[in-house]
Amino acid sequence: MSSRARLALCAYAATMLAACALLPLVQPVTWIIQAALLLAVQSGVGALARRVPLARPLTVAAQAVTALLMLTVVFAHGQALGGIVPGPEAVEHFGAMLRTGADDIGQYSIPAPTTASIRLMLFGGVLVVGLLVDALAVTFRSAAPAGLPLLALYSVAAGISQSSAAWLWFVLAASGYLLLLLAESKERLSQWGRVFGGSPRERGSAGSAGGTGGPSAPVRTGRRIGVAALGFALVLPAALPAMDTGLLGGAGRGTGAGGGGTISAVNPLVSLQNSLTQSDDREVLRYRTNAVDTDGMYLRIVSLDQFDGTAWKSSERRIQGVPKELPRPEGLGSDVGTTEVKTNISAAGWYAQNWLPLPYPATKVDIKGRWRFEPAGRTLVGDRGQTTRGAQYGVDSLVVQPTPAQLASAPPAPDALLREYTEVPGSLPGVVKSTAEQVTKGATNDYQRAVKLQDWFASEGGFTYDTQVQSGTGTEAIARFLKEKQGFCVHFAFTMAAMARTLHIPARVSVGFTPGTAQPDGTMSVGLRDAHAWPELYFEGVGWTRFEPTPTRGSVPSYTQADNSSDGPASPAQPESTSSPAPEATPSAASACPPQLRKISGCGAAAQGGGVPPAGRGTGLGAEVGLGLAALLVVLLLLLPMLWRIRARARRLGSGGRTPGSAGASAAERTLSAWQEITDSAWDYGVRPDDSLTPRKSADRIVRTGGLAGPAADAVHRAAHAVEQVLYAPRAGEVGRLTDDVLLVRAALRTGAGRVTRVRAVLAPSSSVRVVWEISRRRERAADLWGRRRAGLGRRMANLRPSRQRG
Repeated sequence: MSSRARLALCAYAATMLAACALLPLVQPVTWIIQAALLLAVQSGVGALARRVPLARPLTVAAQAVTALLMLTVVFAHGQALGGIVPGPEAVEHFGAMLRTGADDIGQYSIPAPTTASIRLMLFGGVLVVGLLVDALAVTFRSAAPAGLPLLALYSVAAGISQSSAAWLWFVLAASGYLLLLLAESKERLSQWGRVFGGSPRERGSAGSAGGTGGPSAPVRTGRRIGVAALGFALVLPAALPAMDTGLLGGAGRGTGAGGGGTISAVNPLVSLQNSLTQSDDREVLRYRTNAVDTDGMYLRIVSLDQFDGTAWKSSERRIQGVPKELPRPEGLGSDVGTTEVKTNISAAGWYAQNWLPLPYPATKVDIKGRWRFEPAGRTLVGDRGQTTRGAQYGVDSLVVQPTPAQLASAPPAPDALLREYTEVPGSLPGVVKSTAEQVTKGATNDYQRAVKLQDWFASEGGFTYDTQVQSGTGTEAIARFLKEKQGFCVHFAFTMAAMARTLHIPARVSVGFTPGTAQPDGTMSVGLRDAHAWPELYFEGVGWTRFEPTPTRGSVPSYTQADNSSDGPASPAQPESTSSPAPEATPSAASACPPQLRKISGCGAAAQGGGVPPAGRGTGLGAEVGLGLAALLVVLLLLLPMLWRIRARARRLGSGGRTPGSAGASAAERTLSAWQEITDSAWDYGVRPDDSLTPRKSADRIVRTGGLAGPAADAVHRAAHAVEQVLYAPRAGEVGRLTDDVLLVRAALRTGAGRVTRVRAVLAPSSSVRVVWEISRRRERAADLWGRRRAGLGRRMANLRPSRQRG
């Protein structure tokens, strides 16, 4: 093998060894075999061009053209001319794939799946670095500068990798570079001859001892220097004080409880789409809390406060030791109502990540291990490989309860915070800002604007929750989401935060979990499908405030549901001019009886001072009874929709009993009654029926819009199939346990709905409008019957008149 061929082979090996640092970033790792084959073809073309020989620039050009043709065949075969030559369509296709790849990198956590776009970026990166290394080291005979592209390839991979075997990738990359240097030095030495090889006697003795002679002294010295340098590079950093670089590479490398440190701007966003579409909803966390209401118990992992046009990311922040008491939340005033709650959380043994899920805002965290505190986002970060795997910890947190008036009257945020959290990239499409201004038209303060944005996404804008849409977090994904109006929580949260920033409202995105599902033992279970993202907007005096724009997910905060038509808080009522009555000489019954005793009816006539109450101008007994009956009638009228709904449900489920044939109704009637109960239940929880759809399409719509999954979704499809059997099959099939399916669907719809929706579904169900429809139909039938009777009576009267005239 010639020295030039040996040098080319070493350049190829050095590139592939440096590319191994990319292995922890994606799965499966078989992509590196394909990359090695493509790089081998590119290196072979270079070897042939040098053997011709071609001029050096032409050699590099031939390799570059070869790389482009190979990428075209692999990734743009359908858009290329003849399947090989890249034309305008292929170039456009490459651009789209690169944009998608950038979105995928921002979306997926490590290790990411090897999508076509990510593979294009991997193959293209390896081929470009391989071309540079081959050109510098082999074509232009300068191996030392070839370390720069190798260093770039290794640095990019090591900078975002979370692999615990980082030392191994460094050893491989450094070994490849040393191998390249040694190959070049040996080739240069062969051109000079053995000038420094020693005396002829030493050369002869060496040749007689070894036959062919061992390595020359300079080569042996170079190898020793290389090994020594590699050893120093591995050992010296461990002996030096830590640089406290935070979460670079995944695990924090802080210095302990004291000191500073930083969190690098790595994207911590978990692959929410993968979690939400898992067939098996594995339990991630389980917690027990003394909070009265768990609807707002979101477990927050990290906040994403930097939007660069490609993705929302977490900014580089200083970290510190976890204090005993966490500082008061930023911007929270003393006049805002808060309730302190305690929560004990246990993480699953398989769930391992660097950020600790916490209710927001946490005021105290009791946890063992190497954890650090990041004040700006109020998050806890694992240090030196610390993860949540099997962690058990206690958290004290606040339930912040601002009033709409406090949010509406919030003063402007500090200038520094306003500049940082309202920044948007120049690539943000203009439609984002114009849409935000159109949606919030008429609002007079930031609170009204925020509520209008939330309501537009959640209910008024025609958006659909769908986890099957194309993922992405960049500006193009936001524009596509506003146009197509389909997406999951990431799209809703990211788009609302971006729109809020265009309105100069400080905004960021939080990633974590919704409260989970209550268990019989009093605990709450949080699964993979509870993964969620939501926007947080800043209001001075209240602090960072959660909003919920994603329909059918989580719970809408109570402070966003009040009437927000006023510009600010209403003025307090003026005291009346009439004077109060003079104090009584003796205490009244109400004042003489303690409140605790009054609650249990412990104060009777004895507490009133005895005797018969004096006669006065009060209302008489008849008037009191009349008022009571009127109040009862009003209450009954208000409860009429609920009572009708309960009666209708009992009648339908009674005819769809557990044992087919137990009731008087036929199987077809029982099936149709159960299906009508399912559609009405979905209507009560926000899924309006569409009579133009087939039962199968209606089932798909109920499952998708109602956020149903697992057994509940199966129950809806099972009922729809039974209806199709009744309506279209020659003979109806078995009814089955339709009552159980109906109850299962109702329970799932209730679990996935917010508090206001649940209360409305019970007290004022939407399906109760069927009462009005039924009354209208009966009135029409009665009118029609009365009209026919009048017509018949008229005819009889007409028949009687001639007989009377004849008489």
